[in-house]
Amino acid sequence: MRRRLGRECLYVPSCRLGLYVALRHWCPPGGRVLMSPVNDDVIMFVVLAAGLRPVQAPLNARDGSIDPAAVPESDWRGLSAVLTTNLYGNPDPAPELRSRCDALGIPLIEDAAHAIGTEVAGRAVGTFGDAAVFSLSKHVGAKTGGFLAMADPALRTELAAARDALLEPAALTAELTYALRPYAEAGVRGLRLVRAARGLLRAVGAEERRGIRMELRPGELKEALAEGPGLDGFDSWVRVDMRRYRVTPGRLRLGRTERLLSGLDPLLAAHRAGTERLLATRWAAPAAPGPVRPLFRVPLLVADRDAAVAALARRRITTGYLYDPPLDVYAGDVFTDASPRPAPAAWFARHALPADPLRARQVIAALDESGAEPASPPGHDGD
Repeated sequence: MRRRLGRECLYVPSCRLGLYVALRHWCPPGGRVLMSPVNDDVIMFVVLAAGLRPVQAPLNARDGSIDPAAVPESDWRGLSAVLTTNLYGNPDPAPELRSRCDALGIPLIEDAAHAIGTEVAGRAVGTFGDAAVFSLSKHVGAKTGGFLAMADPALRTELAAARDALLEPAALTAELTYALRPYAEAGVRGLRLVRAARGLLRAVGAEERRGIRMELRPGELKEALAEGPGLDGFDSWVRVDMRRYRVTPGRLRLGRTERLLSGLDPLLAAHRAGTERLLATRWAAPAAPGPVRPLFRVPLLVADRDAAVAALARRRITTGYLYDPPLDVYAGDVFTDASPRPAPAAWFARHALPADPLRARQVIAALDESGAEPASPPGHDGD
């Protein structure tokens, strides 16, 4: 990844741990961080764990990217950092955000978890910020690991020490579970036991979501905030969907991750081909000019998203990476500053159907068969 980005990179056991390390290093305690409200709730909890205040940005309803022009000047002046999302691989306007951050003297931190192969303005996402975090669970499919890229290579030793201070020791059981999980998941799907398996996971406390958003638990969250920053106090939120996000990786985990990462270029090519096919459908927003990007998911915009999800499920296509409602609706003004223009984010969150480009043909067939209609643009038909 150092060769790909032209930047120093530090391996981390999860993208969320890398983001926490970056936020703690670059942001002053109590600072305010501009971020997207259509984002994984775990990211908001990482920001809170770092002792920072999330400030929800206005978005572009077409692709869920941050709309810098709609951020009030008073909000810009109060920020300590900007955190991009690059949702599903569609890039936030990094050159403009970089310019804004430079003028304000604040860091730009790029969350590139969905954008390992994305470029904007001829540069790779992850090369605009003071720091960028990437996930090896998304395009690479390693289900573990990530890395922190930095503009200043001299910081690597300091950031590695900060990472190491947060790590938990490797456990043999964790390594064996990791090694066996792909085979277990394939077996469960082959036997059509997904629903039963999810019920078992809930029973043993291994599945921590019953809906799109995890349970907020505002009383406990207030107590955690009162105790001050740190991962330990926020662990029950930050660990959701990845309980071993701080565990030192063992040889099995690292070996499998390295093998999968070595096949990144063919994977990106497959994502690019599927993205092109999905962008040609009537449910896709108009494509941005320039080469097709290898999106992690293509956000199709459908009138009845729940019906579309059900139609895909009938073909055994699981829809993940939904972020609805927006974080300012989910968390309220106790825990975050609301977007000054919430309507586009709410519309996008309600209608976006993240389609896996590797299953583009099956997705298109399922939506055609179900009669799914495209969502009307914001401002039409009551939206």
